[in-house]
Amino acid sequence: MPQIEFLPLSGIQHFDFCKRQWALIHIEQLWEENILTFHGRQFHEKAHNPSQHETRGDRIITRGMHISSATLRLYGIADVVEFHRHSTGITLDRHEGYWFPYPIEYKLGKPKINDYDRLQLCAQAICLEEDYGIDIHQGAIFYGKTRRREEVIFTLDLRKKTKTLADVMHEMFRSGITPKAKYRKACDSCSLIELCLPKATSQRVDTYMSNMLK
Repeated sequence: MPQIEFLPLSGIQHFDFCKRQWALIHIEQLWEENILTFHGRQFHEKAHNPSQHETRGDRIITRGMHISSATLRLYGIADVVEFHRHSTGITLDRHEGYWFPYPIEYKLGKPKINDYDRLQLCAQAICLEEDYGIDIHQGAIFYGKTRRREEVIFTLDLRKKTKTLADVMHEMFRSGITPKAKYRKACDSCSLIELCLPKATSQRVDTYMSNMLK
């Protein structure tokens, strides 16, 4: 059997947000931290501490679960997976009855209009489906800024977009080509802005130099 190349699952969010950002991180192996990424990393470290395993009534809460998907060829760590007691589902060691997995992704900011975060959660759900042989219909994203969960339904459209992005991500990784920069307002808060130089590389050199001199 040929060896399957796996990529980090967390990259699917970066890839949908900015393919150049993803390529700088995963192809060119570049990284720079700013205050946003620092606080985000701390937030995640608290969320997926694998030493914290809880049982609360009809819920079992696991943290820092290692997951992977042969279909998406992605691997990663799920922040939190709750197992809810159910009339049908899967069996768990040392726990009676049946349980249903419910993935929860932790994000520092607030809910977004776009699907960046939902795609990452959907990829986690697909991993869990392959691991447990069960269909998972929904999960949630917990946002630190609002301190609330946003429920996410894993629709057919969201699943298709997740699979398509994973396939394109693998194609770009195999090509080894980093896309050219295209400046937008969101670039200003990106920790890689000094490595990416979107204003410099997305316009002609003479135009850029003229604007800098002005």
